[in-house]
Amino acid sequence: MRCIWGTVPDMESNEAGLPIVFVHGMRVSGTMWRPVIQALGERHPIAAPDLPGHGTRRGEPFTLPGAVEAVSDAVDQLGGRALLVGLSLGGYVAVATAGAHPDRVLGLMAMGCTALPRGAFGAVYRAAGRLAARHPEEFNRLSAFAFRRALPRPQADAMLAGGLSSEAVPGIVEAVREMDPLASLAAYPGPVWLVNGERDHFRCHERRFLNACRDGRLTVRPRCGHITSLTDTAELTRHVRDAAAAITARTHGSAPQGGQR
Repeated sequence: MRCIWGTVPDMESNEAGLPIVFVHGMRVSGTMWRPVIQALGERHPIAAPDLPGHGTRRGEPFTLPGAVEAVSDAVDQLGGRALLVGLSLGGYVAVATAGAHPDRVLGLMAMGCTALPRGAFGAVYRAAGRLAARHPEEFNRLSAFAFRRALPRPQADAMLAGGLSSEAVPGIVEAVREMDPLASLAAYPGPVWLVNGERDHFRCHERRFLNACRDGRLTVRPRCGHITSLTDTAELTRHVRDAAAAITARTHGSAPQGGQR
């Protein structure tokens, strides 16, 4: 498991910040979160595990239970409870983890993952998965080109630093198609932040996802797409800090922050 850690206590409060586990997207690795982790600094204990089939675990078959186990293991290494932050595949995995292990998830920030992976939408990505399986190295090259076109260099470098794993795409697509993210959200009683880019095609069922949450709020980031939501590291870091602060306030007995529905 690849982990990036930040465990130095805050010098003013003499306490470590809220533990955070970042969960990466499809065919990349935990390195994709490096710009945000660096921007957060050293107050928060942080982990960014590689999911099965990705990064340091390339070649392993991807399964949803295996991905959930990777995230829950990372939570355990940070003390047993953490805020989960995931984008795309990472968002779906974070949602599944929260539903399966609600007592270990202090809060959930799920980004770019509010599309039900079935019907016509699922069929498109199933076809993309078959194409990736037939030509994985070409798919890797096209993905690298797309990341470098869409993102500033530091963010693109982070996306590519752990390598690309397009050969894992078909198994990922099938695993996600079989999950029930709405049931997972309904099973999780803690705070949920759904964060989508305005131009993200994965936001098509966001209202159904929001309504499934027992304590949810939705943020739509103007002019952002699925991957370009990573472009503004400062704004994304602010979202993570705000979620961590809201959870900390609840833990210390302050009134919970509400969200828009």
